[in-house]
Amino acid sequence: QVQLVESGGGLVQSGGSLRLSCAASGRTFSSSVMGWFRQAPGKEREFVTAIHWTGGRTVYADSVRGRFTISRDNAKNTVYLQMNSLRPEGAAVYYCAGDGNIVLVTTTSSYKYWGQGTQVTVSS
Repeated sequence: QVQLVESGGGLVQSGGSLRLSCAASGRTFSSSVMGWFRQAPGKEREFVTAIHWTGGRTVYADSVRGRFTISRDNAKNTVYLQMNSLRPEGAAVYYCAGDGNIVLVTTTSSYKYWGQGTQVTVSS
């Protein structure tokens, strides 16, 4: 069975940076999409960014475009989320999502697999 394991969360001051990693095991996701979502207390889980596994096409939420960067290492079956210029409103549990629908990359329900989530805390 496919497993997604996240790492890299932690505490950072406003304006700082973190890099999250998501390692996939069990199978590859060629011709599909890997994504990152986040969920703050009292909020719905929201789309952050996604990348096509083979083609490298990326999509970003307006709230993070220009500050966050998604990338992947196909040989390692790993997806990364580089987060720069973090803001307090960026504090949330961040989730890695796998095997998403290619044409519905911003929709939570289109992803088949999910990581356990990693906490990102941003202090003012």
